[in-house]
Formats: sequence, C-alpha cells, structure tokens
Amino acid sequence: MKKYRTKRARKEALSAFIFVAPFLLGVSIFNVYAFLKNIVVSFTNKKSFGEASFIGWSNYIKLLGDEKFYQALINTLKYIVICVPVIIVLAMLIAMALNMKIKGIGIYRTLIYLPIITLPTAVGLVWKWLFNNQFGLINAFLGKIGIQGPSWLSDSKVSLIAVSIVLIWSSIGTAVIILLAGLQGIEKTYYEAAQIDGANEIQKFLNITFPLLSPTTFMLVVTEIIGFFQVFDMIFLMISPTSSGMNGARSIVMLFYEEAFTKFNKGYGAAMANVLFLIILVITVIQMKLQKKWVFYE
Repeated sequence: MKKYRTKRARKEALSAFIFVAPFLLGVSIFNVYAFLKNIVVSFTNKKSFGEASFIGWSNYIKLLGDEKFYQALINTLKYIVICVPVIIVLAMLIAMALNMKIKGIGIYRTLIYLPIITLPTAVGLVWKWLFNNQFGLINAFLGKIGIQGPSWLSDSKVSLIAVSIVLIWSSIGTAVIILLAGLQGIEKTYYEAAQIDGANEIQKFLNITFPLLSPTTFMLVVTEIIGFFQVFDMIFLMISPTSSGMNGARSIVMLFYEEAFTKFNKGYGAAMANVLFLIILVITVIQMKLQKKWVFYE
C-alpha cells in the first residue's frame, strides 16, 4: 500500500511538473536569462550591429552625468506623486459607492472597468485628439467658458499633466476592482456593532474600513508605484519624439527606448534599465519596512 502511494505521488508530481514546465521555461528565458544578459550588456559598448567590447563602468559613469536622465527621473517621480494618490483616493470613493446596494450597480461597475479592457493604442490616440490645441474637444470646451486652452502636448510645462490625466483615467478601474474586492471581504457585523455604539460614517471609515482595507491598499500602492516607474506607452502614443512637450513628459523608460532603440546605444540603455531596477527595488524595500506603521492585519 505504501509503495502504491509513493508511486502515485511520483506520477502526480510528474504531471504537475509537465503542466508548469512551459511557464518555468518562459520565465527562465524571458525573465531570468534576459535580466542576467542585460547586466552583461550594460558593461559593453553594444550597438545594434557589430561586435561589443567590454568597457567596464563607463556606461554607468556616463549615466551619472546625464542631465536628460535626471530630468527623466524627476518626471517619473512627478507621475508617481501626482497619479498614485489621486488614483487611490478616487478609487476608494468609487469602490465605496459601488459597494452600496443601488439600482443598476452592475452597469456602473462595467463602465468603470471599460478603460482597462480598451487597447492602449486606441486610448492614446483618442486622448491625443482630445488634447489637440487647435481642434481638440477639451480646448473647445474651455473656449466656450472663456478660457484659453494650453498646447497640452507641445508645451513642456503642461504635457506631463496631460499624460497624467490619461494615466489616471486608464488606471483607476483596476484600483476600483481591487478595493471593491477588499471592501466586500469586510464582515458586516463590524459595522452593525459600530452602529449600535452610535458611530457615524466617518468614524466607521476611520476605525473599521480603512484599517481592515489597509493590506489591500498597501498592495495597491506598491504595484501602482512600480507601474508608474515604468510608464511608457501613453507618452509614446500621445507625444511626438521631436515635440518640445517631450522634455516635460519624458519618463526613464521613454529615455531608455530612445537610447536603446532609436540611437541604438544598447549598452547605455541596459545600464539605464539596471539603475531603474535598483531604484524600484530600494523604494519597494522601504515601503515594506514602513508597512508595519500603518498596515493592520486581522
């Protein structure tokens, strides 16, 4: 009997390995190998063609003196500072509204989720048209109320704001779904007990909802920050590389794309990607350390 169980356990383990083998192979090739290869390339002068030579820390030294990199880093931090708090606050309010028993709630939830399933290319091109300073609907509306609309995508002073608006609009649906799931996991008995004690809605939120939702909120903050450190697609789709607005909206990943795939400085681009990885790693570790001060687990 014991021998039969052992044989059966081996067959089950083999079957499980066969099922996960394609996934493990994909991760090994496209994540682990690519990551290690990128580290090696960052120490070379690799271009798109020709042999690459080892140049040591030259790419990293060049990066430390690159003003465009520092400007891109500042822009990226601005995206995080602007977008993440707005997404969290708005998503919290919308999720709490969608958690109520109101007529047609399924329709509202679907509408909130629509931006997530819309192709980024379509989103970027539509918003690019809306932000057009000559015939875009946004400036047309502002003109109706007597306001001169700016050159949203060609003015470096406002281009980052324009991209941030689109990023918030396209990202808020995911945050709402996650927070809504967290809200529905809170036992109703907590609110019933608080109601008996005479607590108002604000007290219920501060003493029940937010503490019990803090693990979900923390996870959302971490993932949103990591995501906005890698913002690229909306900038690429909405702003022309030759536009003066690019200077005010360029992120680190956008600069990486320009260096590695436009100027073909693969080694320098690899170094930039590695530095970005270290920045994200350090900030994530700091967040993990700070979670003990405001995240409450049941």
